[in-house]
Amino acid sequence: MSPTQEGGLVLVATLAMLVSGIPVAFGLGAVSIIFLLIFQGFDSFHVVAETFWSGLDDFTLVAIPMFVMMGAAIGSSPAGKDLYEALDRWLYRLPGGLVISNIGACAIFAALTGSSPACCAAIGKMGIPEMRRRGYPDDVACGSICAGGTLGILIPPSVTFILYGIATETSIGRLFIAGVLPGLMLTGLFMAWTIFIIWKRGFHSHAIDFRYSWKEKFTSIPKIAPFLVIIFGVMYSLYGGVATPSEAAGVGAALCLILAILIYRLWSPAQIWAILRDTMRESVMILTIIAAAVLFGYMLTSLYLTQTLAQGIADMHANKWVLMFLINMFLLVSGFFIPPAAIILMTSPILLPIITAAGFDPVWFGVILTINMEIGLIHPPVGLNIYIVNAIAPDVPLVKVMWGTIPYVLCMMLAIVILCFFPEIATWLPNHLMGVGK
Repeated sequence: MSPTQEGGLVLVATLAMLVSGIPVAFGLGAVSIIFLLIFQGFDSFHVVAETFWSGLDDFTLVAIPMFVMMGAAIGSSPAGKDLYEALDRWLYRLPGGLVISNIGACAIFAALTGSSPACCAAIGKMGIPEMRRRGYPDDVACGSICAGGTLGILIPPSVTFILYGIATETSIGRLFIAGVLPGLMLTGLFMAWTIFIIWKRGFHSHAIDFRYSWKEKFTSIPKIAPFLVIIFGVMYSLYGGVATPSEAAGVGAALCLILAILIYRLWSPAQIWAILRDTMRESVMILTIIAAAVLFGYMLTSLYLTQTLAQGIADMHANKWVLMFLINMFLLVSGFFIPPAAIILMTSPILLPIITAAGFDPVWFGVILTINMEIGLIHPPVGLNIYIVNAIAPDVPLVKVMWGTIPYVLCMMLAIVILCFFPEIATWLPNHLMGVGK
């Protein structure tokens, strides 16, 4: 059987396994072991345990449970509610000010959690009922939260960037910095669309003469200020050369947990246990997927599937932008069906030699890949954020939630196009702060 035929079989079997609903780690592991057994016999089994373990034998992975704990601690507290209320008091005069507040809260919350589902749930639980109470259209209220939640994997710290950095041996610090300006740009695009559509519909959530007093504005700040300090502290420790990503993640997790206890009085054993339990569950899930993906990558390489694919693309002699378009379409369609972590860990080692041979910056490509993963989070059939929002507002038809996300999907596609024309948006800041190619 030729490598092309073998690759077709692996592709069909992997997709069938992943869409069947079986946990991603188990699906990848089963496909890997089955094809190693079929094509290399029982002798290949002696490397399975060693390869699985080597996928986790990396100190950088310590950052994942630490950043997950940051998200669990903040997500278990009313920090999202306070953040949302504070921004609403300052931005309420804008057209669609409440929606703008929610998107802004998602952007800031993303920098605290690094998780799209956590960001979507925390801001959505407060924001969606309030927006609907004030008469905002359901599609705008739900779509904006779905889209704002995706910022969790683009604005650092981001678990997605950690996975990509590990899979491609790209500097995680550079990836984090590279996500800052594109994250702000995407936040701005979301806000611009929201202002436009609310203005076009002639909607006002407040009476013309409504005002928040300066006292009400400033009294909303003290509870959220410490968490903003944590964001800047973690970012400074990372980019100021004070700490590695793993060390900065540990400090951030400890500070978030302490502040959640001190400010929101989450000191009962049940509340502390809930934070630790959620951290353990999500961390084990991600780490198991990483180990299974390493085994999957070993299987692809040992069967010469990766090399055959890379050579086939190189033999096409296509224009590099045509190649990038095809890669984006592949990532986009994959994101419709497969979770981001699985896509990144399965495809990044394959795509890296292709994009570097075409002259693209791996750090820039990490941002492009992440935005594609964001689209998958708000596009059916997987569309995790869509289902989170539907659970928050079950009386809003799922179809209306999906239609509400379409303009924001187009904003993300526009962001990819802008980054293709102006890659410096992603590369300038890491090159300026860390030097070119370091």
